[in-house]
Order: sequence, then structure tokens, then C-alpha cells
Amino acid sequence: MDTAGIDRIIDKYQGEAASLIQILLEIQHETGWLPREVLARVSEKLQIPLSKVQQTATFYKAFSVVPKGRHTIHICKGTACHVRGAQRIIDKVQELTGIKPGETDLDMHFSLETVNCLGRCALGPVIEIDGETHAGASPDKVMETLKKYE
Repeated sequence: MDTAGIDRIIDKYQGEAASLIQILLEIQHETGWLPREVLARVSEKLQIPLSKVQQTATFYKAFSVVPKGRHTIHICKGTACHVRGAQRIIDKVQELTGIKPGETDLDMHFSLETVNCLGRCALGPVIEIDGETHAGASPDKVMETLKKYE
């Protein structure tokens, strides 16, 4: 994202430092992640220390300071999904993609994340890819599900 795009988002919030989280969310929505150069520009425009911007970007799980794949896979590990076999789903996704939770494949195609709950307990185990819910996941269905995103 160029500086003009960053500035446009910051200006939308009248350059208010109190809007830091919302500004970072919008920038990340457009870029997919928060590169150091972006954080530096936000720091400069909001007139807050870069260390505070970096601290915010690394504290919240919603933010990523490393590049993400085109498709983000979230696998629920909450109690209901766990007892229905979430770990087997995680293992199968790892086997098929070659990545562990928190990683992105070398082709920048998939990023894998585990979450404590997706709020769809009755449908578990649940996989969410790019915001689309895939309920009743099983190791046998994982390959078929991932093929939809190739």
C-alpha cells in the first residue's frame, strides 16, 4: 500500500491517535498484513511513537506483521470442536498444506491459524476459510474443502 492510501485511511479518522486500532484494521484489510514501513507511516502521521504502534500490532491476534497467504484457514479448537476431532482436522490440514498453525505456505496460498472458538459450537468441528464456514469437518472432507480455494 502506498503512503497516499495509508494517509487516506488515517485522514478518515481525522488523524486521531485514539483510532489506532481501527486504522490498523482498515490498512490490514487492504494489504493483508502490516509491514514495518506501514507502521512507521502510521506512527509519523498520528505523531505517536513507533514502539507504541508496533506494540499494538503485535499484541492483538487480529493483526499480522508477517505476510499472509491469499486464503486464511481458521480451525476451531474450542471444547465442542475439540471433542469432535478438531485435532485430527488440524493434523490433516498440516499434512496437505505442509504448514503448522501460525505459518504460511511458500506459495503464499494458505495461512493456517487455530482459534479458541468460532461461535458455531453446534456445527463442529468447524473450519473457516476466508470467512466462509465449513461445518461438520472431518479428515476425509478436508482435501475436498481446500480444493475449493485453489
